[in-house]
Amino acid sequence: MTAELRRNPTTPAEAAASWEAEIGSVRVHFGPGRLRQAGEIVERLGCRRVLLVSDAGLQAAGHLTELQGALERAGLEVFTFTDLSENPTTRQVGAGLQFAAPLKPDCVVGLGGGSAMDCAKGINFLLTNGGKMSDYWGFGQASRELLPAIGIPTTAGTGSEAQSFALITDAESHRKMACGDPTAMFRAVVLDPNLLSSAPTEVAAATGLDAVSHAIESFVSTRRNPVSRMLASQAWQLLHLHLDDSLAAGASPETRGHVLLAAHLAGAAIEQSMLGAAHACANPLTAAFAIPHGQAVALMLPHVVRFNAEVAASDFKELLEAADLHAPEDSAEALALRIEEMRRRADLPGSLGQLQVPGSAIPDLAAAATDEWTTAFNPRAVGRLELEALYESAL
Repeated sequence: MTAELRRNPTTPAEAAASWEAEIGSVRVHFGPGRLRQAGEIVERLGCRRVLLVSDAGLQAAGHLTELQGALERAGLEVFTFTDLSENPTTRQVGAGLQFAAPLKPDCVVGLGGGSAMDCAKGINFLLTNGGKMSDYWGFGQASRELLPAIGIPTTAGTGSEAQSFALITDAESHRKMACGDPTAMFRAVVLDPNLLSSAPTEVAAATGLDAVSHAIESFVSTRRNPVSRMLASQAWQLLHLHLDDSLAAGASPETRGHVLLAAHLAGAAIEQSMLGAAHACANPLTAAFAIPHGQAVALMLPHVVRFNAEVAASDFKELLEAADLHAPEDSAEALALRIEEMRRRADLPGSLGQLQVPGSAIPDLAAAATDEWTTAFNPRAVGRLELEALYESAL
């Protein structure tokens, strides 16, 4: 990461809030109104034919039309695909491929939450390398470089814009496949706090707690390193300070901007260090009970923090101190309580019972969670019995 920032305000009033910087290998363009500069950003990549991947909700909110206008004012041809939903499937990626292939785009832009950006990456894999999504399950399976791409998040949480992986759900098995490649990383990212204003409160709450889980799990994962810990710690500090206020009616662009930046930093931390058991437990809940990912991971995270206390207590103490929170001897419990407080303020469910998940489902959920790739990176080893106990603690 470079500390270099270049001021490039869109209006004098936005001068103090706008900047550009390299975060990892991604050029980040931050500030209110930055969406209007998307055409210039695409031009810098030398592209002229843009595949724009988004969803109907953002079209209704006006963000998609605004982005199309910005791209077209730069003289770019824009082809828009919006046939996607939460947790994009292999069928939706296939439909995107059928739409895009005859148009021969030379750039891909994803506008939306993690679903839009993951779908954009998935289409990019198939456009450039052919085959089917399962061919790219894992990392580094692409034989050809993907098209240059830009990510523009409209929620603050998933961090997909900072990662080289696309999470695509197999339409038949309902398993989430993490398909990654170095060239799948977005070349540029636009972080415009104005785009968060249209997100429904329940979506903002779920994605915000997802960002919290990214910061905390990546900070203690078995692949952690000084860079990932720096990114995760900064993300956690921003979320601790600003997430609660960002969910209130009339939250300022500055407050939303803090959370948007935090989500990006947490996503960059994942890219460096991966996640853990909270995500391993969350994905089967989404697959089997259609529980939104952010709700599922927000429910499981405090239980996983307590479980990991045996090996990560000093790390949890460090996170508490970074956020100027009291760090008692039982730092894991203190951190878990703060996460639960954030979850309550976000008005998210606090038990599996509230989500209509019966105890009888736990053996199957635990069996599915053992196959999740993030279990390998949890700081304390987890197997089927441990995962069953984690689910039982959340009943």
